Amino acid sequence: MLMIKKAAIFVLLFAAAAGLAQTANSVLKPPKGAQVAIVVFEDLQCPDCRRAAPLLEEASKTYNIPIVRHDFPLPFHSWSLDAAVIARYFDKTSRKVGNEFRDYIFEHQPEITPTNLRSFAEKFAADHKLDLPFVVDPKGELAAKISADKNLGVAVGIQHTPTIYVVSNKTQGKPFVEVVDRSKLFELIDTMKRE
Repeated sequence: MLMIKKAAIFVLLFAAAAGLAQTANSVLKPPKGAQVAIVVFEDLQCPDCRRAAPLLEEASKTYNIPIVRHDFPLPFHSWSLDAAVIARYFDKTSRKVGNEFRDYIFEHQPEITPTNLRSFAEKFAADHKLDLPFVVDPKGELAAKISADKNLGVAVGIQHTPTIYVVSNKTQGKPFVEVVDRSKLFELIDTMKRE
């Protein structure tokens, strides 16, 4: 009986690991048409995400590769979820505008509080000649997309922000590498592009 329980536990653990690998392989891919990309799970209130953003943008421009951003607001950050919802609202105009808002929030992050986030969003909207409704997400659809991103991150094993990957569309070898040492980001991209 003990052997059967151990075998069942092993099968469950193996299935969970296989599911995690399958989830990682489906999420950690470049967008259609790109051979290599940067995938990042970020929190708009995270100071380390703020520091990483310019480096990721520089790498994207240098190598002409896309950045795929996933929202991963941490529960102990008081305004990050609200900022992500607003970013998703601007994504509806275009992904470019949504990402410009994310960068704007990173730029002003030290000044932002839960009470003045809305005024920063209104200024961004006015500067881009866009409307910002009083209630940004009345049906909770944008929050649901953020929750889906967060669930993907949890399934992949994200434990901190930012978590950055260099990903490729190759079928052999390792199609993604987590960037642990950001000083090696360009080196990792070079390696991924060569393979």
